[in-house]
Amino acid sequence: MARAGMTAERLTRAAADLADEIGFGNVTVSALARRFGVTDASLYFHIKNAQDLRVRVAVLALAELADRVSAALAGRAGKDALVAFANAYRDYAKAHPGRYAAMQTELDPETAAASAAGRHSEMTRAILRGYTLPESDHTDAVRLLHSTFHGYVSLEMAGGFSHSPGVETSWLRALDALDLLLRNWPSV
Repeated sequence: MARAGMTAERLTRAAADLADEIGFGNVTVSALARRFGVTDASLYFHIKNAQDLRVRVAVLALAELADRVSAALAGRAGKDALVAFANAYRDYAKAHPGRYAAMQTELDPETAAASAAGRHSEMTRAILRGYTLPESDHTDAVRLLHSTFHGYVSLEMAGGFSHSPGVETSWLRALDALDLLLRNWPSV
């Protein structure tokens, strides 16, 4: 029988909060059950298994980030849009490290299509419309932007830049370099 007030959405949000506190890799059905003061078995009325829980947290995080990026992009174009997107991405990752880690979960095609994953790609493509890249090169540019953002943020969050000052300056220089590259995209 379902416990009063316990829903899949409430469990997902609690798991996302737990991920930010203890790390996404440490979120288990048992850890979530302890948070609610119930047995593991009582959660299975709302979630299928641990993988279902992980996917739910990933989908939640993708939606939250898409909402933040969308708000940041409103009314912006070109470099201004690029910087707004990148900063929203970085700020979200730093504020929600567990949720950010969850976003790296591989989603099956059906779940990915129903999630905000497509919104991320479309918003990145919207940024590219502010540049003169041929549409045939948009996929390459989207991959470049996402790998740069993810790489920088992952290294920063792992302490990879703690040995030297100027992390913020390096971030801004990286965005300047991306803008320059997008404005001068090489033809094949």
